[in-house]
Amino acid sequence: MTDGPLIVQSDKSILLEVDHPRADDARRAIAPFAELERAPEHVHTYRLTSLGLWNARAAGHDAEQVVNTLIEYSRYPVPHALLIDVAETMGRYGRLTLATHPTHGLVLESTDRAVLAEVLKSKRTAGLVGDRVDEQTVVVHPSERGHLKQVLVKLGWPAEDLAGYVDGEKHEIELSPTTHPRTAHEEPKAWEMRPYQAQAVDGFWHGGSGVVVLPCGAGKTIVGAGAMAKSGTTTLILVTNTVSARQWRDELVRRTTLTEDEIGEYSGSRKEIKPVTIATYQVLTTKRKGVYSHLELLDARDWGLILYDEVHLLPAPIFRMTADLQARRRLGLTATLVREDGREDEVFSLIGPKRYDAPWKDIEAQGYIAPADCVEVRLTLPEHERMLYATAEPEDKYRLAACAPGKNRVVERIVAQHPDDQVLVIGQYLDQLEELSAHLDAPLITGATTVRERQRLFEEFRSGEISRLVVSKVANFSIDLPEASVAIQVSGSFGSRQEEAQRLGRVMRPKADGRTAHFYAVVARDTVDQDFAAHRQRFLAEQGYAYRIVDAEDLDSPAPA
Repeated sequence: MTDGPLIVQSDKSILLEVDHPRADDARRAIAPFAELERAPEHVHTYRLTSLGLWNARAAGHDAEQVVNTLIEYSRYPVPHALLIDVAETMGRYGRLTLATHPTHGLVLESTDRAVLAEVLKSKRTAGLVGDRVDEQTVVVHPSERGHLKQVLVKLGWPAEDLAGYVDGEKHEIELSPTTHPRTAHEEPKAWEMRPYQAQAVDGFWHGGSGVVVLPCGAGKTIVGAGAMAKSGTTTLILVTNTVSARQWRDELVRRTTLTEDEIGEYSGSRKEIKPVTIATYQVLTTKRKGVYSHLELLDARDWGLILYDEVHLLPAPIFRMTADLQARRRLGLTATLVREDGREDEVFSLIGPKRYDAPWKDIEAQGYIAPADCVEVRLTLPEHERMLYATAEPEDKYRLAACAPGKNRVVERIVAQHPDDQVLVIGQYLDQLEELSAHLDAPLITGATTVRERQRLFEEFRSGEISRLVVSKVANFSIDLPEASVAIQVSGSFGSRQEEAQRLGRVMRPKADGRTAHFYAVVARDTVDQDFAAHRQRFLAEQGYAYRIVDAEDLDSPAPA
């Protein structure tokens, strides 16, 4: 037995003792291949999965490195069967490779004839491949490159894609050493990429295509700009909504050599195609007479790079479209690879492996995102509301609990505790939000609010003209409100973990005075609202954020600084 910081167990879980002197070294060593499951205060739990080991193999780590790392840092002998399983799982990646043949074009090759025979025998590969070139090579229809990769992951034989990328149309983009002022009163400021942002860009570029995972507020847009500068080509950027598209445009103009004339917006209101084009997922997935009417955008230029913002939200049709874009470099950006639909393997096969991942608490420790105090406020329903809830149909119960009238008073009391803070109130149900907006005398932003009005209100909130804003789920993603320091969630998308992470992310931008951010979830006690809240909090608990539970009656006690 050695005094290592890890305990490696036969069920493929790895426990890391956080306070051990070698904990940081061990965490860095296992990060490329082990997936963090839970990260509370003292013991972090990681897990070895096939997808995690294949991600590591794709990034250039071999089984010997993984095995040696586990043995070096483990306190107890590592189970022999687990080491064999690690070696065999990693050995599956790359036995099949996609390559470009000088005469036959795109081919699937294997050094192991039995593996090739096994996958060709599967009904799933029928129609995706053509004639055999020889015993170790089969022709692949170029249009099926993505679909074949998806199928091979599901068969347990992920292919290494070495078929390369088209160069794309050249378009010079460089990062500016100073920011370009947005207003006449703003001074240019010197800036450079933070170390972890530069590492993320290098990890992506070395790998060719893939996903970068960074906390909300850690500057994923800068990573995207860095990748664009590396590529020096025309770029298609796919984002969640029009407000996000305009924030991307503003940030690119502010920090790169691009001008507004070089950046086009392709949304519900505008259809501009320029060397850098920013399109919304919604417009790409719009159907007319059963046909996706904007698919031509994907071929409108010879794109050298395609950027996917909030990759965990990619709609299913975008996956299908991405399957046809395998010859172009692809970069996915996200705060969490958690997908409520469980399609993480499709992100791996179609966007690419995870190329960089930074735990939230690490970035917080470096001072790049604000520390956060998370509080669950539990409200006891009055007797008549409890009876109404108890006798309601199952499908009506969440809405009844989430929209409990008593939440209005709770929100007012929380807001009163933060008189000098910029406060966001976030919810799911419009009638509830309209009531709160009236109670707090605060503007309301919903899906029906025009883009122009949203931008005006967001700008007034940023400048401090207004200090309270009530928002529906349109503000979950990609909204840059650096001054927001308090978020109050009154209802959500049932048990969505990634929504909880995104909503906390609204207040994570570092504050000029170093203040702690506050995130409140107001829930109705002994209802499905409380059950869903526990599920939503799982991802943040995994990142080390502990929720304090406070009774609504005790709210008058001061919040911690």
